[in-house]
Amino acid sequence: SDITYVQSEQGVHYLSLVTDAYSRKIMGYELSDEMKATDVVKALDMTINNRQYQCSTIHHSDRGLQYCSQVYQVKLNENGIIPSMTDGYDCYQNALAERINGILKQEFLLYKCQNLKELRELVEESILIYNEMRPHLSLGMKTPNQVHKKSQEQKLLAFN
Repeated sequence: SDITYVQSEQGVHYLSLVTDAYSRKIMGYELSDEMKATDVVKALDMTINNRQYQCSTIHHSDRGLQYCSQVYQVKLNENGIIPSMTDGYDCYQNALAERINGILKQEFLLYKCQNLKELRELVEESILIYNEMRPHLSLGMKTPNQVHKKSQEQKLLAFN
């Protein structure tokens, strides 16, 4: 998980993302005007609601105040998710999240929106395209959604 800055004509906004490390699929996100822990929890809530399996899960993030907050840690604990954090503020220790931030900013969020509403629409569309249509070399030129669906099918077969 990570938070990145995005801009509109109204100013700076904050995009919180939760990504599945195996498939690179963005599982949850929240765009807001503030960098509050409760906004980051909304991205986690979306992720939890999108889960299709209930197995052991590790949540990795940097040591931002939002991820260290009680409200966030309680949400992880309530859902049986094990927290993992970087040693400090070294971006290389959260490289996957930083890479996805870069892809979204450099390939999709190129248009400077007028306001937060317009930016929300662009973010939603960008994440849909990223998950459904953008192949990754590291995924054998498959999309994150293709790899995610395949991993879910394999887990279901293993449990049956």
